[in-house]
Amino acid sequence: MNHVDQAPRQVSAVLFDRDGTLVEDVPYNGDPEKVRLLPGAREAADLLRAEGVPTGVVSNQSGIGRGLLTEHDVLRVNRRADELLGALGTWVFCPHGPEVRCACRKPRPGLVVEAARRLGVRPDACVVIGDIGADVHAAHAAGARGVLVPNAVTSRSEIEEAPWTAPDILTAVRTVLELRAGEQPEGLR
Repeated sequence: MNHVDQAPRQVSAVLFDRDGTLVEDVPYNGDPEKVRLLPGAREAADLLRAEGVPTGVVSNQSGIGRGLLTEHDVLRVNRRADELLGALGTWVFCPHGPEVRCACRKPRPGLVVEAARRLGVRPDACVVIGDIGADVHAAHAAGARGVLVPNAVTSRSEIEEAPWTAPDILTAVRTVLELRAGEQPEGLR
């Protein structure tokens, strides 16, 4: 794991990206039957629940704006993922395409700010875990910390510029819990 770019501070909630972080990335998925959890996702959610850490999901869903799926489709997919994960605290998504330049679409901070509001925590007390640079950038734009968990679609430059990376979601969550407990996790010194 890379060095955390900000001094340790309270961790009040963990927000996840959906596709490529919690579930397999099926482009523009509107079918709940295609939802498959990624390795470690359920265990990561269970660890956070056991420690009483609020959780949420922040996800760009431009397929709605592109006319490829409906908001109802996204809600159905989110419900299925939530069932498999054991129920997370809130799900927030941006329905806009990148050309709209809205305030909610990652890498902008809107989704993180809204999820924090719904969970009753400050955005700067959140950690956002995602698989691409836009997730980390959205976290930083909201004053939160971002953890990059690279996969096959993560570019080398995104990995190199990320201040905090983890090899998998479970390692990321375990490290967040160590930070929350006031420990200085190995690799973050």
